[in-house]
Amino acid sequence: MPTVSASWLRAPYPSFVVDPDSGVVEVNEAATRLFPGMITGAWLDDVAPAWLADAHRRFVRAAGRHTGPPEGHPAAPEPPSLPVQAARGPHDGRMFAAHPTPSAGGDVAWWLADDTDRHAAEEALRDERRRALLLTEASSRLLASLNVDRCMEVTAQLAAEHLADAAVVVAPRNGRRHTVVVAADGRTSRHQTSMDSSLVPGLAEALQGFPPVPSRWIDPLALPDWVVPDGWDGPVGSVVVTPLPGHGVPAGALILLRRDGHAAFTASDELFGRLFAARAGAAVSAARMYSEQAAVTQTLMAELLPPRLHHVNGVDFAGGYRAARDSERIGGDFYDVHPGATPHSPSLVVLGDVCGKGLEAAVLTGRIRTTLQAMLPLAGDHQQMLRLLNGSLVTARHTRFATLVLASVQREGGRAGLRLTSAGHPPPLIVRNTGEVEEADTAGTLVGALPEVSARTATVDLAPGETCVLYTDGITEARGGPLGGDMFGEARLRSALGECAGLPAEAVVERVQMLASQWVGDRVHDDMAVVAITAPHSTHLTAVDGRTRGRFTA
Repeated sequence: MPTVSASWLRAPYPSFVVDPDSGVVEVNEAATRLFPGMITGAWLDDVAPAWLADAHRRFVRAAGRHTGPPEGHPAAPEPPSLPVQAARGPHDGRMFAAHPTPSAGGDVAWWLADDTDRHAAEEALRDERRRALLLTEASSRLLASLNVDRCMEVTAQLAAEHLADAAVVVAPRNGRRHTVVVAADGRTSRHQTSMDSSLVPGLAEALQGFPPVPSRWIDPLALPDWVVPDGWDGPVGSVVVTPLPGHGVPAGALILLRRDGHAAFTASDELFGRLFAARAGAAVSAARMYSEQAAVTQTLMAELLPPRLHHVNGVDFAGGYRAARDSERIGGDFYDVHPGATPHSPSLVVLGDVCGKGLEAAVLTGRIRTTLQAMLPLAGDHQQMLRLLNGSLVTARHTRFATLVLASVQREGGRAGLRLTSAGHPPPLIVRNTGEVEEADTAGTLVGALPEVSARTATVDLAPGETCVLYTDGITEARGGPLGGDMFGEARLRSALGECAGLPAEAVVERVQMLASQWVGDRVHDDMAVVAITAPHSTHLTAVDGRTRGRFTA
């Protein structure tokens, strides 16, 4: 007696009935067309795909755990209530979903539905999710570093891991050579080459930022040796060359390689490669721009940083500087020492304080230092230097002003003679060998604030071991102490300097900086600068034209 009706046999979708032993019981015409060998009495393993035969056995085993007749009841039980779950698999280039339905006798009726479109949609969705995750990972890893070399390495590694069997990143030409990074099989190498980019179809265009040529236009067998990674087993089967777009200028090019025998790059692969290259190019370009800006900043910073002071023309100099913010290296306070033209000529010391803090103040500081350096032939006339500098600042577009103190220092026998001129700046302090601290008799108006500047010059004589200290108000006006709001003040500075009698210039500066830093702690403070000029007990004249002029003891 048949187990299915005639109408079921005429169903448009493939349907068949299989007994618990995997024998085909009934089959409709649609199933026979799909599986030509499927006839009544055939074994399912012989005429159906393995995934379908396995699904039937699993279903029968699961049903058997529920269909055994109760003890003492030989009658066949009712069909079990089992969760029906479709089995899916490929056949003849299509995907099918096979749905089982158990019967009372233990047979299982299967009907198949074409699931190709849904499977393709699911695969496409999974691919898009996987690619979106890759782009997110690429952005995260690439933007984690602003180092050009590191960005190129990460680009090659990610591309070789997710997009191809190997990846080559080619940087724009630097001089006559290109930097090339190659990643394959978990290894990354870097080298420079004076390659001919025209030998790789599309590479010359990609390095200029033009759109890539289709992969099918590139002959993998014609690639030059530098493109193929060392130890590559077998020929290259497929190649993609795509630009790395940058900020206004190309950041390089990316070459993707797949081995012969592996799936060739599809149009979808090439499109995704361009999306990945866009992320990578932006990161490499940003890193290159940062490197260039850092190099420019470092060059400019070198000109703005306070110089290292030392023994000049028989006199000891030392300086110290602390910016208002610990994250900054430059600010509005500055100092310079310009050695005399000869060992017996006066050296010019400049210490100043520009109104404001940070980069804007540092820019004005650089301008003042440059202007004063250009006026070194007038170093003997402090008044003229201040007038010319004041005129330069008054006519400038900014509204900032500065305070200055100029010191001309000359060795005179065993002593040091100083001419000191203050322009709106705290007068220098003189530390005598007795511990007494004197204030230099000099004063003047601000520079850059009024049409005219006036200042009074003082003459000071230093005996061996005595020191003249130039400082900015960031020292005396530093607020801190036990209560946090008291200024360090000139009295504390004088007291500290009195304890430094007879000490070398470096020790005096270090002592002042240490006390001021301890006073402010981690509180907000202004820029701090201090310079010490000491007449040493013994003098080693500096070398001039590669020769030491001599040594004498005061």
